[in-house]
Amino acid sequence: MGQRRVPPPEEDGKALNAHVPNSGWPALVLNADFRPLSYYPLSLWSWQDAIKAVFLERVNIVAQYDKAVHSPSVEMKLPSVVSLKTYVRPSTHPAFTRFNVFLRDKFSCQFCGTRDDLTFDHLLPRSRGGLTMWDNVVAACSGCNLKKGNMTPDEAGMWPSQMPFAPSVQHLHRNGRLFPPNYLHDSWLDYLYWDTELEP
Repeated sequence: MGQRRVPPPEEDGKALNAHVPNSGWPALVLNADFRPLSYYPLSLWSWQDAIKAVFLERVNIVAQYDKAVHSPSVEMKLPSVVSLKTYVRPSTHPAFTRFNVFLRDKFSCQFCGTRDDLTFDHLLPRSRGGLTMWDNVVAACSGCNLKKGNMTPDEAGMWPSQMPFAPSVQHLHRNGRLFPPNYLHDSWLDYLYWDTELEP
């Protein structure tokens, strides 16, 4: 999402995807300024990685689950929210990836609007000198991609609903908030900016 992703304490570990069941006990990872490292996918670590980071003194525990883990000498509640002790400066330019192209285009075909079977299309085809760059690539379903084929938008009579552009990190964050994960623990809500009604 354009922010430097802080890997979990395990060097070969990977941050969990946002779509995790409650039984996974994931921890929401906040930067030192108490903002999530990323919104989509939401920056989460497994409970094992979160506990390891606590013992390595890399994070502070902000909130906890009721569930605890035990060792012969220690009982510890599982962290539900942790914050990094060292601030990670966000990148100013999002990486040019397939995922970020889809996120910029709100996971919908820019020709017909469907969200099924997405790929991407070069407005000026590669065979005709088109480059794989932000301003020449749009999300497209396989059907529209095949229909447009090796033609330009003028030749095909197919123009995208939004012309491609290089998004800012903030633009991708805004779009990411349109796709909240299917599981949000109550302890996370104060640190997320989804379209939820705030209590007076």
